[in-house]
Amino acid sequence: MIGTSQPRAGGLARVTGRQQFIADINLDHTLHVKLVHLDCGHARIVAIDTAAASEVYGVVAILTAADLPQPVPRFGPVHDDRPILAVGETKYHGQPVAAVAAETKEAAEAAAELVRVEYEALPGVYTVAAALDPDAPLVLEPGLRPDDPLRHSNVLRELNYGWGDVEAAKADLVVENSYAFPMVTHFAIEPHAFIAAPDDGGVVIWTATQNPFQTQRIIARVLGLPLARVRVIAPDPGGAFGGKQHPKYEPLVALLALRTGRPVRLLLTLEETFQEVRRTSCEIHVRTGFQADGTISFQDIQSDFLLGAYADVAERVITKANYLACGPYRVPDARITVRALLSHTTPSTAFRGFGTPQVSWAHESQLDDAARRLGLDRVDIRLRNLARKGEAFVPGDTPCDGDWAESVRKAAGAIEWGSPIAAGRGRGLAVAIKASATTGASYSIVRLHWDGSATVLAGTSDMGQGARTVLAQVAAHELGIPIDSIKVVMGDTAAVPFDLQTSASRSTVFMGQAVARACRDINAQLRQMAADLGLVANVSVVELLRARFSEVRGEVIGVGSYRSEHQPGHPLGGSPSFYEFSCTASEVEVDEGTGEILLVRHVTVADVGKALNPQHVEMQDEGAAVMGLGHTLMEHILLDDSGRIRNLGALDYRIPTTKDLPLEMLALVVENADGPGPYGSKGAGEGGLMATAPAVASAVTEATGVVIRDLPLTPERVWRAIQSRDL
Repeated sequence: MIGTSQPRAGGLARVTGRQQFIADINLDHTLHVKLVHLDCGHARIVAIDTAAASEVYGVVAILTAADLPQPVPRFGPVHDDRPILAVGETKYHGQPVAAVAAETKEAAEAAAELVRVEYEALPGVYTVAAALDPDAPLVLEPGLRPDDPLRHSNVLRELNYGWGDVEAAKADLVVENSYAFPMVTHFAIEPHAFIAAPDDGGVVIWTATQNPFQTQRIIARVLGLPLARVRVIAPDPGGAFGGKQHPKYEPLVALLALRTGRPVRLLLTLEETFQEVRRTSCEIHVRTGFQADGTISFQDIQSDFLLGAYADVAERVITKANYLACGPYRVPDARITVRALLSHTTPSTAFRGFGTPQVSWAHESQLDDAARRLGLDRVDIRLRNLARKGEAFVPGDTPCDGDWAESVRKAAGAIEWGSPIAAGRGRGLAVAIKASATTGASYSIVRLHWDGSATVLAGTSDMGQGARTVLAQVAAHELGIPIDSIKVVMGDTAAVPFDLQTSASRSTVFMGQAVARACRDINAQLRQMAADLGLVANVSVVELLRARFSEVRGEVIGVGSYRSEHQPGHPLGGSPSFYEFSCTASEVEVDEGTGEILLVRHVTVADVGKALNPQHVEMQDEGAAVMGLGHTLMEHILLDDSGRIRNLGALDYRIPTTKDLPLEMLALVVENADGPGPYGSKGAGEGGLMATAPAVASAVTEATGVVIRDLPLTPERVWRAIQSRDL
């Protein structure tokens, strides 16, 4: 089973429309919920009049902050700062001020239109510069973080990393530049959706979350219930990419269900989803020192990340990304300062790559700049500085765990680096590295049934990455039974054992090991069973089970776990279990008359340790590459002066379509079985987008001679740069 491209579990149901998503679930007597928003970014709520809305036939309940427990419960994955409904002010465009529950969707929508909100628009913080302005309005009230010395500013956290002495470092060349990365949205095909219902003194929640157990914990705290009274059912999401990693409206629908005594459902529109989640935008200023031969002398990095109105998990995003802001290189002296800034914008959250695309945009562009100035090959300067296997490129932490130079050479070869190239074309190459999960726990129970089939219970979410298939492959391999005889059960806190989360490309490593260990527990029991019965060594599993359980029947249950414990004092809470390293190479053709970029060839190479299902890995990296091309070439959220998102929805916010894809795209892997997961595997699936922007931008520079440091590389931006070149 291992290393073979088994068909994706659930794949046929997805493409035929038979898979049941949240919006397909219909409970009897369900109430429909509609949210009420204000058409501005930051406003003081003066009064809310629900009288007319209450008269709409079919309306059962209307909630505002005044109708909630006081003080209004707040929640979040790290900081409990986000209120269930806006309290006193709206902090971002789209934050709900009220929720209507009615017998029909149409009644809820009609009533929501009749809710009258008197409000006063207020000045807002919408940019990095505004967030750093000491005279700007505060996004979070100081009382929400009373012990924080930064509470009277819009700096949520300031972090400092580094080693050596940057001030004393010597260099033949110092490259100093600033880079900007835009706000982008996840754009999962399935918008966010939530259902809640009362359940025997507690509540049951249906949500397409990546982290059902975290959702269970947060709901239990908000409602004051024991964990056992909160059940979270999480059907496989229709795309997530980090946007469904943490709770958003689950506390609201849970309260509505308990208040009305009936099931309630909230289905966000795509436009509303845009207003709820996004990637963290940033501005990064970098000074990099080089020796004449291209060797890096030092890195001095100042990053400002715009989080949004609430912390969500963005502080963790910023921490992990900037901890490796120097990239996968040997850097003798480093100083990294990063500020996490609050703003009156959509709260940012986890997003595929977890901050790595932002920092790689900066450190890879710096290497390109140095190569041009020193007259060096852009591939050679990277090979000269890349950490070698076993080398601690961050002093005292997990060393380089792969032959990363092999990935670079493979990508360069696939794009024919160094061969002649036509006029108007250019090639670029870049690398990126992401720290994997540092702490966490995954548990699995495997039930070997009387007939030789097996059920695997795992808390992982399959959001399209193919976790069901890979875990079934692991179980089939360990138990020696056909994969068709294995059923993987996920997504129900009442049925499966604990898993910390589905993120950080951790599922294959953490849950994969837990499943493998549960199966080995079964095998140990089977060997003892055979010995107790005096059976010969080559008896089949089915024969053994029938001999042991006879007509009474029974099953063998195995339990396995995989944990990485918290390390006090470590900047990340623990050392990375592995690194996700990737290399991207791209060949482009630029139309100088329009600024349009044609992607001729695009290659990604991922260091995966062992591809348990090669086709899954290839598809994951292809999908990631397309997503990376989105933020590289076109995607960006536009705000007006009032903080409103100008390009809500699919018509005005562009993502890549089939017409935008490369003429040729390759997703390659390096396999050296050097990972901590089953059979030497590492996590995969994020690498394909992490170095996309610097690789494509490098190719554009070679094709045109212009250097662009602000994303995305839209035709207008490229065209304007070309016009400036020709002045």
